[in-house]
Amino acid sequence: MSDWWNEAAEDLNAEEESGIWLSIGDLMSGLLLFFALLFVTVMVQLKQYQDALERLPVVVLNAIERDLGGDDIRVDPETGDVSIGDRILFDKNSAVLKPEGKQFLREFIPVYSDVIFSNPEFENQVARVIIEGHTSSDGDELENLQLSLNRSLAVANYLFSDEFKFENKDKFLQKILTSGRGELDANLERDAAIDRKVVFRFQLKRPNFQEFLSK
Repeated sequence: MSDWWNEAAEDLNAEEESGIWLSIGDLMSGLLLFFALLFVTVMVQLKQYQDALERLPVVVLNAIERDLGGDDIRVDPETGDVSIGDRILFDKNSAVLKPEGKQFLREFIPVYSDVIFSNPEFENQVARVIIEGHTSSDGDELENLQLSLNRSLAVANYLFSDEFKFENKDKFLQKILTSGRGELDANLERDAAIDRKVVFRFQLKRPNFQEFLSK
């Protein structure tokens, strides 16, 4: 009888050990599947980010050259940053948009926003459109910073105003941020005209691993 109990106990222990190993195996399989899905998701997001990073600046450049052009507006072919000379928009040391500046924005913004919203991939990848004010290194540094911020705000306020209407306005405004860069990026030349500008800059979405993990 004792032999039977011993054999039964050994069989029970063997089954328990087998169950434990099966559980560990299932857990490892689940983890491998999870990390495989994570890897695929990350690679897809990276591909979308890279595509937008490469294609968007070219599309912006072509659209600006086709519909606007001019010596006072420049597009960086690598980043898509659009630099607008301050004399188009403002008088010297002023943060009040000139009538000519408002007219320029009425021509520029529809072209610029159409680039984003004509392509669902661009619309999804562009997280923010940052309006940056820049100045030369001439004058007081703090005053230059304040002037830069006021100018970026003046542009943004005009875009938000009822006076300015364009297609996709509501969606475009949801992406707007303003920034005053002052003379942070200025050249060494004391009063370089190229430094006095307003820049429209894309901020692209980066792969969000935390969002995937939260699901």
